[in-house]
Amino acid sequence: MTRTPDIAHSSQIQPASMKKTLLLWLSKLGPGLITGAADDDPSGIATYSQGGAQYGFATLWTLFLTYPLMVGIQVISARIGCVTGHGLGTNIAKSNSRGVATTLVALLLVANTINIGADLAAMADAVQLVAGGPRHIYAVALGLTCLLLQVFIPYQRYVRVLKWLTLTLFAYVGTVFASHVPWGAVLHGTLFPRVEITPDYLLLIVAIFGTTISPYLFFWQAGQEVEELEVRQSKDSLRNSPQDALRQLRRINIDTALGMAFSNIIAFFIMLTTAVTLYTHGLHDIQTSAQAAEALRPIGGEFTFLLFAAGIIGTGMLAVPVLAGSAAYAVGETFRWPSSLGLRLNEAKYFYAIIAIATLVGVLLVFSPIDPVKALLWSAMINGVISVPLMLAMMRISTRQDIMGGFVIGTRLKWLGWLATGVMAVTVLAFGLTSLAGYLKPD
Repeated sequence: MTRTPDIAHSSQIQPASMKKTLLLWLSKLGPGLITGAADDDPSGIATYSQGGAQYGFATLWTLFLTYPLMVGIQVISARIGCVTGHGLGTNIAKSNSRGVATTLVALLLVANTINIGADLAAMADAVQLVAGGPRHIYAVALGLTCLLLQVFIPYQRYVRVLKWLTLTLFAYVGTVFASHVPWGAVLHGTLFPRVEITPDYLLLIVAIFGTTISPYLFFWQAGQEVEELEVRQSKDSLRNSPQDALRQLRRINIDTALGMAFSNIIAFFIMLTTAVTLYTHGLHDIQTSAQAAEALRPIGGEFTFLLFAAGIIGTGMLAVPVLAGSAAYAVGETFRWPSSLGLRLNEAKYFYAIIAIATLVGVLLVFSPIDPVKALLWSAMINGVISVPLMLAMMRISTRQDIMGGFVIGTRLKWLGWLATGVMAVTVLAFGLTSLAGYLKPD
């Protein structure tokens, strides 16, 4: 006699099976997800807010164009780390002169430190808007918290903290659904944007490209892939363990594609929120993420304001360690110092010293009279200067058989990488020309 399956028992198994599948997928996400989320730092939020506040839906299209470029270049940086077992700093130092490598790394350290200062200032301003009190004390507390987490929490636990912090970005999904959105107009404005051939519009487009494709993300993701090699039992690069290649390369592709999609979806929602609120009400002059949050309060209501401000604080807690950590990876690998978040303080003193210096100098910048908006402009300019040679170096490394062995990148990824490099070169040139035009423009 055939027994009929127990429907109740079957329904109990299904959720358990779904939960297991979900956890398995989440376990595959790591370097790519964290890298993508860190791209939406308070400085990035300010740029996306400017796009929505100044031009409404007319800049939303940029995030669809930058997505494949981000995926391509980040997959290449991740593969370099996973295949060679060394971060970008080591590989660039090996394949270039010491002077070139040191100059690029020094500029990255300066740009990241300025960016840390700007992000801490934005986070402190957001806390002050919500709770009142002294912003400088908040900046010190936030900076020290980020520093202590990186130095004293073991790598595997720390990565889990960063993964949980990515959830704070969903605050920007909430801000959209807390606002009235004319979805038909959004779709039309995205697919058929009102492009303006003006210096201000072009400068903003350049800023969006420069924000989404940033040098510190290259170093961070490559460094995280090396960290993951240490976590795995084999502790071997793909060149030494080719039998693991198919699974690891597939993981990198999925992790990076989802991480960059997450980054751009959140950026889309930030632009959309400010477009349907600030732009609609004629508030176009937004310079910082905290200003955007403050301007939202009377228009979108207290709930929208609180969500936006919470997102600034949460993503800053994610981005500051990534900025400091990527600088430490770059400097430590270039000078062949032990460089890993998995090492203890006494095992990687110089590596952790770079993290501490970048974070603490960033804190000090909050106390300085330097205009945070101008500081971000300088940071963007430095990032622009070094992004193209870094991407050129990455493309050379990823196509060299003596470095990558049998894992040189394929034709499709090669074309995507060179396209991203070319677009960034044009972007940097446009940024330089528009900035020069702005300085030469008579008052």
